[in-house]
Amino acid sequence: MNSYDVAVVGATGMVGRMILKILEERQFPIANFYAFASARSAGSKITFKEKEYVVEELNEKSFDRHIDIALFSAGGETSKKYSPIAASKGVVVIDNSSAFRMDPDIPLIVPEVNPEAIKKHKGIISNPNCSTIQAVVALKPLHDKYRIKRIVFSTYQAVSGTGVKGVADLEEGIKGNAPKTYPHPIAYNCLPHIDVFLDNGYTKEEMKMVDETKKILNDQ
Repeated sequence: MNSYDVAVVGATGMVGRMILKILEERQFPIANFYAFASARSAGSKITFKEKEYVVEELNEKSFDRHIDIALFSAGGETSKKYSPIAASKGVVVIDNSSAFRMDPDIPLIVPEVNPEAIKKHKGIISNPNCSTIQAVVALKPLHDKYRIKRIVFSTYQAVSGTGVKGVADLEEGIKGNAPKTYPHPIAYNCLPHIDVFLDNGYTKEEMKMVDETKKILNDQ
């Protein structure tokens, strides 16, 4: 079995830590591992596969070394700045942000739904919004057989989608403290609002599901 040189960008964040956990659980074959994060987290240490690694600050020279795969989960702006640099040096970038999802030249992949589209990648592969992923796995066989015309989505999403600060708001809210991240208390509550409202009256999160579903099902 081949082994790969792998980097995780955003290794100290909530999603980054989960990526490390899954790589370890699935015994993904890794030869050399690199952990990158912002300047704020640089110098901290993480444990991966029973080894301790020092987190490096991400910069333009981070990908000058040999890296086969870079898993990006550090936000859209970081992905926009550094993913093209990594790809230009032969790294296959798998990006978890929304930065490239609707770029017509970058495949948006759910392995159970459109694995064939991965062949079109030119160095960057995007993965969809979490709610979109779950939905299209169920919708794909129905769409193939009946050609779906309309979908009504209802999602109830965890505060972890907002990151560490969202979880902190929930924990503080349970203690009766005022929210710092959300406009209203989130503890024991459900807020019908994710991300900013757009000119069409939908939120940005809602339109992600609409647009990404069409792209993945190749029905734009």
